[in-house]
Amino acid sequence: MSTLSQRIRTWPASEPSSESDIGKEQDHSQLVPDVQLEFKQQGKLFDAQIHKMKKERRFFVKARFLFPLGILLGILLGFILIQPSDLQDIHSNLLLIMEEYDISLKIPDIDLSRVELEWRRFRNNIPEVWKLNNDGREFQVGEAMKARGLTAHYPIVLVPGIVSTGLESWSTSPEYRTFFREKLWGGFNMVSQVIFNREKWISAMMLDPVTGLDPPGAKIRAAEGIGAASSFMTGYWLWSKIVENLAVVNYDTNNLHLAPYDWRLSMWNLEERDGYFSKLKSTIEGFKKRQGKKTVIAAHSMGSTVMLYFFKWVESPEHGGGGSDWVENHIESYITIAGTHLGVAKAMAAFLSGEMKDTVQMNPAGAYVLERFFSRKERQKLFCSWAGSASMWIKGGTDVWGDASWAPDDEPESSHTHGELIAFRQAAAPPSAHDIIPSVEPTKNMTADEASTWILERTPSTFQKMLWTNYSFGIERNEKVLKKNALDPRKWSNPLEVQLPNAPSMKIICVYGHGKETERSYWYAHGPHESDESFEEVEHSTCTDPTDKCDHTPRTPLDISFSRTSWIDADYTHETTKPKVRNGVKMGEGDGTVSLLSLGAMCVEGWKRPRWNPGGIKVTTVELPHQPAPNIPRGGANTSDHVDILGSTGLNELILKVATGAGHEVEDRFVSRIREFARRVRWD
Repeated sequence: MSTLSQRIRTWPASEPSSESDIGKEQDHSQLVPDVQLEFKQQGKLFDAQIHKMKKERRFFVKARFLFPLGILLGILLGFILIQPSDLQDIHSNLLLIMEEYDISLKIPDIDLSRVELEWRRFRNNIPEVWKLNNDGREFQVGEAMKARGLTAHYPIVLVPGIVSTGLESWSTSPEYRTFFREKLWGGFNMVSQVIFNREKWISAMMLDPVTGLDPPGAKIRAAEGIGAASSFMTGYWLWSKIVENLAVVNYDTNNLHLAPYDWRLSMWNLEERDGYFSKLKSTIEGFKKRQGKKTVIAAHSMGSTVMLYFFKWVESPEHGGGGSDWVENHIESYITIAGTHLGVAKAMAAFLSGEMKDTVQMNPAGAYVLERFFSRKERQKLFCSWAGSASMWIKGGTDVWGDASWAPDDEPESSHTHGELIAFRQAAAPPSAHDIIPSVEPTKNMTADEASTWILERTPSTFQKMLWTNYSFGIERNEKVLKKNALDPRKWSNPLEVQLPNAPSMKIICVYGHGKETERSYWYAHGPHESDESFEEVEHSTCTDPTDKCDHTPRTPLDISFSRTSWIDADYTHETTKPKVRNGVKMGEGDGTVSLLSLGAMCVEGWKRPRWNPGGIKVTTVELPHQPAPNIPRGGANTSDHVDILGSTGLNELILKVATGAGHEVEDRFVSRIREFARRVRWD
C-alpha cells in the first residue's frame, strides 16, 4: 500500500504520456464504438427472437383466449350454483351490502322476473349430471319404497360426523361482531372469511387450550335444524339425499330430527356447554311419548362414536339417569354409517405434523380450505385445540393394529408390515427447504403404541391433559372392569373398554364402503430442531394421568422453544410393492378415509362376543362396494366413499327399510376380507 502511494506521488500530473500510452488510448477509443455496435446488433437479434417466440406461443396461453374462457367458466359456475329464485334477491342483497359499507347510491328497481323465467328455462335444459348438487336420482329411492306401500313408521334421528355440522358465530364482542350469525364453518362465507379475515377466523375457531371451551370474546355454536348438515356449501350435499328420500315416505320435522353438534368439543364439554346429550334424550323421549314408538338412530363417521358415548351417558345414574333399560325402551335400531369405531390413522398424522389430505374424515371442500390457506403448523395447532377430533385417536394398540412383525390386515408376502404405523426410511430435508440441513439419526420404526407416545411427546401439555381427562384408547378383557367402566366417562367413546347397552331387542346395523384405497400407515422423514413459537412445551412435556398437574422436564435456555420437525416422506412412492406406497403413505383397504379394521372389526367379531355385548344385540354388517360412475360428479348411485356414501342408493334403501318397518330385509353382505382380518385381532 505504501509503495502504491509513493508511485502516485512521483507521477506528476503534468508529465506527458509516452507514445505507447497514447497509442493504447487511441486503440481504446476505437474499441468503444465497436463494442457499442456489437451490443446494438445483439439487442436487435434478441428482440427478433422474442418476437418470434410470441408468434410461436400457443393460442390457448394467450390473453385473448384466457380472458373469454374465464368469463365462460364464471357463467357456467353461476348456472350450477345460483338458483332461479335467487335472482329476485339480488336487488335487496345489493342494498344491504351498500348499507353495511355506507355507500350512498340510488339503485332503480328492476323487475328480474323475466330473467328468472329465462334462467329457469335454461337450467332445465342442462343435463342433471352436470349439476354438482343433483345427479338425476333425487327422490327415486323414496318413490320406489312408496310404490311398495312403505311409509314412515319409526321416528328417526340423524347424527352427522365430524366437521359436517355448520358452525356460526353468536359473539357480540366488537372484534367478532361482523361475524354475528354468519357461518364460520360451512358455506361460501367461510371461504371469504378465511381469505380476507384469516387471523380473526383462526382466533374464533380455536378453542381455549386449557378449558376446551370458547376463548375470550368468541362464541361459536352449531347451526340448528335439518339444514345444519344437509349441505356443506351450495353444490356439496351431505345429508340432503337421505332427507329427500325420507320425505317421500312421509317424514317431516315431526318425526325426523337432525342432531347437529359442535364437533370441536370433547364429549364431556358437549354436555357441559351445550347440554347436547340432555337435548337428545329429551327429543327421543318426546318421540316415544307422542308416537308410542321407539326411535331409529342413523349416525355417520364420528357420529357413531358420539352415540356410543350417549348410550353410556344416558344409562349413568350420575349423568343421564335413564337407567340400564333406557336404550332397550327407546331405541329400535342403531345404524352406524362408516363408523370410526377403532379410530383413524389419518388423525395421528394430523396431530403430529398437520398433514391431512382429507384427514379426520373431512369432506374435500373443508380439507381444501384448510390445506390451501393454512400451513401444516397452523393446522396442527387448530387440531390440537379441537378436543373432539381426539376421539379419532386409534384404539386397541398393537393388539388391534399389529406390531413390528405383523398386522391383521397385512397382505400376503408384504415387504413391510402395517404394524409399524410410523416408519422412517431416512432423514431428509423438507421439500420446501432451501438451505442444507444437517443429517439427523433416524428414529426407529414405531408400532401403534409407540407412535401414540411419540406423537403425544410432540404436542403441548395442555393437549396431553385434555386427552387423558376425556379419552381412553386401550383394550379391556376383564368383564368386571368393563362393568365398572360404565361409570367412567373417559371410557365411553372406546368400544373396547365398555359394553354395549343391555338392550336385546335393539338392532345394530354397520354399513360402510369398501374398495377405495385408504391411508393405513406412513413413511416419515424428520429434520433437526427448529424454533416453534406455537408450542412452547413440545418435547419433554408429559401428562400421562388425569390429574391437575403435568410433569415437565427442565430445559436449558438454548432449546426452550425448539421442536423436532417431522413430516410424511412425500418423496417416496413405490406403486408395485406390498403395501403400495404413494407419497409416503402406505395404502390399505377401506372407504378412502377410515381403515377397514376400524370400520368393521367390532361389527363382525368384537360385538359378537358376550364380553362386549352382554345383551346379545343382533349386529348386521352391510358392505357396499365402491363402484363410482366416472361421468357423474361424486360417483353417482354406487359410490361408497366415506362422505359420498350418504348419497348412495344402497345406503338410502337400507335406511328407508329400517325406518319404515322393513328392517328385517337387511342382511349381512360382505365384499371384503374383514371377517378374516377381524379373526386375526388379539381379542383374548
